[in-house]
Amino acid sequence: MKGGNGKLSVPVKIAAEAAMMIALASALSLFKVFRMPQGGSVTLGSMVPILLFAMRRGAKYGILAGVLFGLVRLYLGMYVVHPVQLLLDYPLAFGALGLAGLIKTGGDKPMHTVVGTALGIGGRFLSHWVSGIIFFAEYAPAGQHPALYSAIYNGGYLGVEFVISAVMVYLLAKTRVMKAFL
Repeated sequence: MKGGNGKLSVPVKIAAEAAMMIALASALSLFKVFRMPQGGSVTLGSMVPILLFAMRRGAKYGILAGVLFGLVRLYLGMYVVHPVQLLLDYPLAFGALGLAGLIKTGGDKPMHTVVGTALGIGGRFLSHWVSGIIFFAEYAPAGQHPALYSAIYNGGYLGVEFVISAVMVYLLAKTRVMKAFL
């Protein structure tokens, strides 16, 4: 939406909801099940608030919330080796979570939330995968292609995050409260 001054504006209700979801996601990101050596970790469902927000408000607002969540994660002390890697691993990767908003969900379709979760986390995976190929190839074992190494490394922790997030989102979507939310 364009405001009166020609700049992009976000309705106050949506901005407040996004801020709450980013804060909740940031708090959940502090609870790590395990941490990977070159960045990345499995958390207690830190992506769930952003995924749910995207499914409720659509991809446009979901991507915006994801980008802001990525910047918060960056501020909280993540791993940066190059400015392009920073863009790939934070605003772009976490912004991709908003792609979950491309899937139409509703209280009567909890399985759609799993598809949305897969789309959002799949987008995040692709961004981290590219970053891994370009910036972390030196960590690949001798004889292993950097693309394979990056897929194994990023898929390892994001696969676990996907299972945690998909189960949480599915179960939440089946509750009465979330049926009204979605």
